[in-house]
Amino acid sequence: MADVRDMFMAHRMFRREFRLLPQLVRDVVPDDTERAAVVADHADKICAILDAHHEGEDEVVWPRLLARGGEASAAVVPVMEKQHHGIHESLTTVTSLFPAWGTTARGGDDLAYHIDVLVERLIEHMALEEREILPLAAKHMTAAEWALFGEHAFATIPKKTLALGFGMVMYEGDPEVIRAVLSNAPFVPRFVMPRLGPRLYASHAKRLYGTATPPRIGG
Repeated sequence: MADVRDMFMAHRMFRREFRLLPQLVRDVVPDDTERAAVVADHADKICAILDAHHEGEDEVVWPRLLARGGEASAAVVPVMEKQHHGIHESLTTVTSLFPAWGTTARGGDDLAYHIDVLVERLIEHMALEEREILPLAAKHMTAAEWALFGEHAFATIPKKTLALGFGMVMYEGDPEVIRAVLSNAPFVPRFVMPRLGPRLYASHAKRLYGTATPPRIGG
């Protein structure tokens, strides 16, 4: 059956990067467009990864749980779908504000407020998903079906962003789970990702946070 430990690992990355994002925006001095562009580029990447992640859940996970999970799935999956809708609304707002802010470095307080709303919705959603959905997925989905979820990310996220995103996940990831995730991947990503990903994230984090080892939020 499905090994859902990789979802906890992905959630840990989302918690870290999105919780740190509002302060990154607030710390940008008005008119410092060079710095704003760096933060906006990072935000664009993690928002795209999150959007692809949720799209994969919508297409791969929810239909199978509704078909097999009985009353438990029937009760919680609609809540997941409603939360996805709210998160998507916040993502749409945030991503619509970032381009102008990234080129002017003005309006940061309003942007940071909307990111705070997004983070609140996302944290609530992930906590419920870990508590209610993942046990159902482990019970009612096969490993092959769960792998479709990962394949969706590989197919949807741009390759350069995918390698960086994998490095983000590896930063606080469980090595055993990382090996399990890569075990069924084609040879090239299986060989390249664990080597390239951490280097890309270290360089990215140094530019973004001023350190290759930003605060580990975990959980």
